[in-house]
Parts: sequence; structure tokens; C-alpha cells
Amino acid sequence: MAQDPPPPGPGRVISLHLAPSTGEPTFRVAQARAVAGHGLAGDRNYWAGEGPRPRRRGDGRASGVCDVTLIEAEALDALADEHGITLTPAECRRNLVCRDIRLNPLVDQEFQVGAVILRGLRLSQPCARLEQLVRPGLIRGLLHRGGLRAEVVRGGTIRVGDRILPRPHNARPLLPAVPARFP
Repeated sequence: MAQDPPPPGPGRVISLHLAPSTGEPTFRVAQARAVAGHGLAGDRNYWAGEGPRPRRRGDGRASGVCDVTLIEAEALDALADEHGITLTPAECRRNLVCRDIRLNPLVDQEFQVGAVILRGLRLSQPCARLEQLVRPGLIRGLLHRGGLRAEVVRGGTIRVGDRILPRPHNARPLLPAVPARFP
């Protein structure tokens, strides 16, 4: 009989990266300010507009928006072992590189990074743009393990070394309930 995989976490942030604009190289930082509904201050994905971030920016595969991107360090290790492609944490173009946490099960789940609460939105599959910016072979090597796109639910500071813990499924959502509309 097949055994269920262990629950995700706890894990750790082992590397933290920002990029000033789309297509620019990422650079390592020791900490970053996460702003609810906006993202990581100073990063290319930061929403500086009024109000909450729009959920989509157009049509197509890359149209989804997110505040923060994460990837498992184990996925980078497997990329090197299985495909001979060594990718540094900065080259993978994800904001948080994590260890000892399975990210795929965190889609549609809230989880805590230090004092910050994130919600997994969807998997971050590798794309042709990443291959163009970094090196060929990444799409095949990172398929189904390219990381996670998440939104900031409760802001604060994320630091290298922070623990990553899934929130219990029965935990109260941190977002206020939307009031019902009555005619």
C-alpha cells in the first residue's frame, strides 16, 4: 500500500533575491520588506499602484501576477544531478530559495515565513523567458518543480534563515470576509 507523503515543512529561507526590473539580474539581500497586496519592496514584481494588485495582467501563460516567488533548493540540486545544469540561487530568478519544505502542496494554502504570512497562488512553471535569460535545458529540468507563486497576506520582514511553516488547514483566514451584497 502506498504511503502518503509527509506534510510540507518546516523549512528555511536559505537565500533571498530581488531584481530591480523585469529582465534585470537578481541580487542577493539579507532581508526584504513584504507588503500585503503589493509584494517585496524593491523587486520587479512589486505593485506600486493604488489599492490591491490586479489579479491578472492580460492573457496567456505568463499573465498571472504574484507578490513573491519561491523555489526549493532541492529542485536546484536535482537539476544539477539529473541534467548537469548548475544554477545558482540568483540565476533561478525566484525571490526565496527554500530548503526542507515542499512547495507544491502549498498552492491555495497559507504559510508563514518568519512573521510574514503568504498564500500559495499557483505553481511557477519554468518558461522560455527563463531559458533565454539563464541557459537552455531549464524547462525540462525544472518542470513540475519550478517553484511557487504567492501573495503577501500579512506583511513584515523576511530574512535569510527564517523558518517556513504551513498554517493549519483549520486556521482562520487572515483576510477579512467580503460582506454579502443584498439587493
